[in-house]
Amino acid sequence: DLSRKVFVFRNDPSDAFVVLRARLERPLSNFTVCLRSYTDLSRPHGLFSYSTRSQDNEILLFKPKPEEYRFYVGGKFVAFRVAENRRDWEHVCASWESGTGIAEFWLNGKPWPRKGLQKGYSVGSVAAILLGQEQDGFGGGFDPYNSFSGELSDVFLWDAALSPDKMRAAFLSLRLPPALLDWRRLGYEIRGDV
Repeated sequence: DLSRKVFVFRNDPSDAFVVLRARLERPLSNFTVCLRSYTDLSRPHGLFSYSTRSQDNEILLFKPKPEEYRFYVGGKFVAFRVAENRRDWEHVCASWESGTGIAEFWLNGKPWPRKGLQKGYSVGSVAAILLGQEQDGFGGGFDPYNSFSGELSDVFLWDAALSPDKMRAAFLSLRLPPALLDWRRLGYEIRGDV
């Protein structure tokens, strides 16, 4: 149980990362990923990277610059413009539904306008899931200048698109439904200086 704990990625740039263990029974047709981050980076960096053998950016939360988040599904992305972080924690949730292709993005408990992404796609279930790096190959192929430096916490992945109430509950660290990746019962392995 990592409640009230954080992963500190100490070096910049870095080759360090955290491998997350999840048992996915089948491909994902809907999902929500949430996490909290704290950084002073202004260069591009990956936060959550879910790669399959056929697609390195199967699911990716990526921040190319301080005022933008990119949310990838199946190698395609939508961008969400945000106010530049004033050196504070940021809580993000991104959800996607295959049936409608609707991608949602929430920052600090508030929704951004929904966008369309990869309608009808299916996210593969055999995956390498990493924090702190952006994969350019299955479980590797890192560019150290896309690495994360700072603190990460409250990482969750659900096999459903969460309702607005649950998105707000995630931001407020309230009770949440059972998750595939759950910060309170996280299987993980640290690689490098974390």
